[in-house]
Formats: sequence, structure tokens, C-alpha cells
Amino acid sequence: MSHTAGSLSPEERQSVWRTLRSPRLLKTEVLAGLVVALALIPEAIAFSIIAGVDPRVGLFASFTMAVTIAFLGGRPAMISAATGAVALVIAPVVAEHGMEYFIATVILAGVLQVGLSLVGVAKLMRFIPRSVMIGFVNALAILIFSSQVPELLGVPWLVYPLTILGLLIVFGLPKVTTVVPAPLVAIVVLTVLAVAFSWNVPTVGDKGDLPDSLPQLFIPDVPLTVETLQIIFPFALAMAFVGLLESLMTAKLVDDITDTHSDKTREGWGQGVANLVSGFFGGMGGCAMIGQTMINVKASQARTRISTFLAGVFLLILVVALGDVVATIPMAALVAVMIFVSWATFDWHSIRPATLKAMPKSETTVMLVTVVITVWTHNLALGVGAGVLMAMVLFARRVAHFVTVHRQVEGEGEDTVATYVVDGELFFASSNDLYYQFSYVEDPAQVRIDMSQSHLWDASTIAALDSVTAKYEQYGKTVEVFGLNDASAAMRERLAGKLESEG
Repeated sequence: MSHTAGSLSPEERQSVWRTLRSPRLLKTEVLAGLVVALALIPEAIAFSIIAGVDPRVGLFASFTMAVTIAFLGGRPAMISAATGAVALVIAPVVAEHGMEYFIATVILAGVLQVGLSLVGVAKLMRFIPRSVMIGFVNALAILIFSSQVPELLGVPWLVYPLTILGLLIVFGLPKVTTVVPAPLVAIVVLTVLAVAFSWNVPTVGDKGDLPDSLPQLFIPDVPLTVETLQIIFPFALAMAFVGLLESLMTAKLVDDITDTHSDKTREGWGQGVANLVSGFFGGMGGCAMIGQTMINVKASQARTRISTFLAGVFLLILVVALGDVVATIPMAALVAVMIFVSWATFDWHSIRPATLKAMPKSETTVMLVTVVITVWTHNLALGVGAGVLMAMVLFARRVAHFVTVHRQVEGEGEDTVATYVVDGELFFASSNDLYYQFSYVEDPAQVRIDMSQSHLWDASTIAALDSVTAKYEQYGKTVEVFGLNDASAAMRERLAGKLESEG
């Protein structure tokens, strides 16, 4: 029985079995997988070069990642393969310690991703502010661009016109037609020109041997010592964090496009297992790819795991069968493709004058901190961490000013009462100044503190309140704290008098 995409709900459209029974839907998935495979080849090679490894390492990673995640991932139709983000994070390992340590890092990163996912790290994604995500994307774009600069230095002059021609194709062709991926057209045109005229320019083959067989099991030959762990752990942790961050961000984007919900925890540990498989087959590992996923889901209208699986299979077939052809691709073509990827990745809207004018300065500051730290350290994980920390500090500072204390004195003589109304959320940042908001000497013998419009969040607030009441008692005055909500009252009852007074 044949079905059209329009007659199925978004959830039904993701069914593999329903798609296999529908020739029309299956055709969509097969063609989507082929287009993605064609688009993956140049990027996998380019990312391999960024990482400083043979092209086969990136190509095998893209094959194993795509095939594995097709079965284990929580987000159908999402494409995972070798990525620039991962390449940038672990490139120093192969440069300083060699290939064996590089693969060991990938495997450890996979283990860490599985562990982090099982303890619920996916749920922490909600605490990453939008400004940090924008900074992450912009920094990634800058790093991808800067990684191409060495390919344009100390090279034959023909590289420059070839690169310009490649840029004209990748930027201009989509305005004419999107039937064929523009990066693929650029690669074909530049390769044909270079081969036809026998131009002596750097090629993919100059970077290392391409695979001529299927990937084989690879066990890294590294000593199982604490010293080895000290070398690879920081890079593996950074790779695990960056891979999860980019994958979960991409999954959320696909959720929005397809109007469906995905299992982020399953996607997280699925990425970990995929990296394990990639490492044990000599691949560089990776994560979800925003660009290729958009080609699959948005441009090709794929919705199931079939397209992801076929993208990996087609990639391997094309590379193994056409390896000699791929080796003749000029590096200028890949440079043009990666510059285009960099341009398309960057969030240009975020730096428009109108956007910067309308955006709160704190949001812009967080984005800039994320970008600067990432580009400075070449570590996306450190950049995101710094951005989140800055966002937390600015948020706490802003919220701290939201607490107000109003004083009102009523009555005469011995019946005079000073009433303070505390309004706002009290936590470590906002409660530190609470002690100084009361007139201890001037107040009458009876003081009432109305907490009905506030909430006590932590021990710092309880300690601050203890300090206030203790100060009044030093002056022989009675204090009544009232209006606490149930949670605040329970916390105060549990902690009051047990904390060292402040002030």
C-alpha cells in the first residue's frame, strides 16, 4: 500500500517499516542518502586535513558514525559524521603524540559520552543560554575559516584563481538551481580543469592515501597507564562535550523542522557508541552535522533512519570504488567548500547593528566571551564553559538588584512597630546586602519582617536572616519574621541557628 507524505502524521512519517512499504517514500529516502553522501565526501576529507590525519580517517569515521547512529540514535534522519568541531578539538593530539593516541582519545570520548548521557547530561542543555549557542556557532565558523588559511600560503599562483572559481560556484549555483549540491559541482569542475590542463596544484592525494578497502578493526597501541590517561583525557572530555553539545543542538533543530519529539538521552549515548565504533575502526569520530542534516531533512525531505544509513553506505561505496578519482581533487576546491561552510555556519544576523542595538548588553557580552575564548584557545568546550559561566554571573548580578526592602513605622510610644517588607528572590547574590537594609539603632523595640513577597533559596539567605535577628537581639529588640511560604519556612526551621552569622 502506497502512502504520500502529506497523508501521514509527522510521527508516522518517521516509521522505517511504513517507508519501506511505500515506493514513493523509499525513493525520497534513497535519493536523500545519495545526495548527503556526495556532500559528505569533500567535508570528510577537509575535516581530516584539519585534524592532521589521512583522508581515509575522516571518511571511515563518516561511514561508521552514520551507519551506527542510524540504528542507535534518538533523532531519526539526523546525519552524524566527521565534523569540524571535533577535528579542531583533537587535532593537537595527533600533532603532539601521534595516531595511536589520537584513536585512543576518540574511543575514550565515546565512553565519556555514553556515561554523561546515562547520568542525564542531555537535560542540562536547557541551561545553556541562546547567546552561548550563537557564540558557539560563530566561533566554530571562525575556526573552520582560519584552518583553511595555511592551504593558501606558499602555494602555486593557480591555487588562487581556482579557489575564487570554486567560491563563485558554491555561492552562485544555489541561486540558479539546487538540484545538485553546489559543493559537489565545484569539486567536479575544478577537478576536471586541473586534470585536463595538467595544472600542478596541491591535491587530496598529496595529503595521504585514500582507502581502497573496507575499514578494519583497529586497536590503538598505547600503554594503559595513568600517564596516557593524563595525555588523552582533557582532549577526550572536550570532544565528548562538544560532540554532545552540537548533536543535541542539531536534534532540537530537527525537532522544530519536523514537528516531532526526539529522545535526547538516547541520542547522546548513541553518539558515544558511534564514536566507540569509529575509533575501533580507525576513524576520527564525530558528531551530528548541522549542514548535512539540513540537506537531508529540509532540502531532501527525508524523515527516517533509512536516509542516514544509506548516506554512510553510499559514502563508502563511492570512496572505495572511485578512490583514484577522489585523489585528483585539487585542495583549492576543498578550501572553497570549507570557506562556504564557514560562511553558512556563521550567524550573521547576530552581528547586525540593529540586532546589537536591540540586544541587552549582557547577552552580547556572553556571546563575545564565548567567541573570544573559543578562538583564543581553539577549544569549543572551554569557550562554551566560559560563556555559560559569564551568563550565570551576569544573571546573578542582575537578579541581585531585584530585591527591595521597604520600611514602615506605625503606632506611638511602646506600641510603635517597624515593619519591613522584603520583595524578591533571596539567594547567595541577592541576600548578601540584606543585613545592611535595616535600621537597627533607630528602630523601635518591636520589629516585624514580612517575607510574604519573597522566597528563600539557599543557606546564604538563612545565614543573612539569622544575622539580622541576632543584631536586633543585641539591642534588646524583638523581631518577628512572618509570611514565609512553606518551602522557605521549612528550610529556615531546618537551618536557623546552625549557620555562622554574617556581619
